[in-house]
Amino acid sequence: MNLSCRVDHLVLACADLAAGAAHVRALLGVELQPGGRHPLMGTHNALLKLGPRTYLELIALDPAGAASRPRWFGLDTPAVRARMAKGPFLLTWVAASSDVGAAAALDARFGEVIAASRGAFSWRITVPADGRLSCDGVLPTLIQWNDDAHPCDGLPDAGCQLRELDLRHPEAARLERLFASLQVQGPVVLRQGDAALAARIGTPRGVVELA
Repeated sequence: MNLSCRVDHLVLACADLAAGAAHVRALLGVELQPGGRHPLMGTHNALLKLGPRTYLELIALDPAGAASRPRWFGLDTPAVRARMAKGPFLLTWVAASSDVGAAAALDARFGEVIAASRGAFSWRITVPADGRLSCDGVLPTLIQWNDDAHPCDGLPDAGCQLRELDLRHPEAARLERLFASLQVQGPVVLRQGDAALAARIGTPRGVVELA
C-alpha cells in the first residue's frame, strides 16, 4: 500500500467565530478570511493560509445551523465545550491523505469516512460515529479533497507559515508506528508525555505558538 499524508490544516476551536477571529488577529497580527458554513455539522469557520496547501481553520458552532449527526472534532462533548467557553484553543489537526479509505482502515479510531461540503469545496473525511476526538486530538482526522480543489487556492498570503506541529501523547510509540504507516509528511514532531498539541507559526511579527 503506497499511502502518503501531509498536514492539511490545524483546527482552532472557539465559542464565537467573531471573537475567535479577534483573538487570532491580536495574537498573530493578521486577518483571517471568511470561510463558510458546514450544513451537515452545524458549524462555520474562518481561515488563514499557512502554506501552499496548509491552513489554520478557526471553527465554531453555527448559531444558524443544526447538526444532523454528532459533530466532528468532539465539538458536542462537554470537555470541548468547556474549553471553548474559556477561549480559542488548538483542538486537533487534519491530515490530507492520498487514499482516505485505505488510511482510515489502518486504525478503527479514525472512524467512518463520510462525504462533506462547504460552498464550492467537497471532500471525504473521517469522523467517529459519536463524533469524539481520538487520542485527545493528537491522532489526526483524515481528509481527501475532491477534484484537487483546496481552500488555500483562494486564500491570500498573509506571511504566515506552519513551522512546527508539536504533539505529545502517553502512547507516542504506538502512534509513531501508525504515523509511519500513514507516511505523514510535514513539520510534525511526536513525543512522549501528557496529551497536548502546540503549533509554532511564523508570522510577520515573529514566531508565535498556538496551543
